[in-house]
Amino acid sequence: MDILVTLAPIILMFVIFYFLLIRPQQKRQREVREMQDALQKGDSVITIGGLHGDVHAIDEDAIVIDVGDGTKLTYDRAAIRDVKN
Repeated sequence: MDILVTLAPIILMFVIFYFLLIRPQQKRQREVREMQDALQKGDSVITIGGLHGDVHAIDEDAIVIDVGDGTKLTYDRAAIRDVKN
């Protein structure tokens, strides 16, 4: 019984860390992965570097982004941070 009382604060800390830090981060990663999988040609996107453009072509691992004036850049699909509406 004495061991349980000694370990209770440590176990409580792990539970708090899980619900306040780990679980929300996993949820955000899942949402980003779903957004990256749902990308379509013509979507306006923002990369992790802050580049704004429209999706010109999509491959399994890469995305070609049209940034204007006919300039097209190729990025990894994982480099897409957000889709603009």
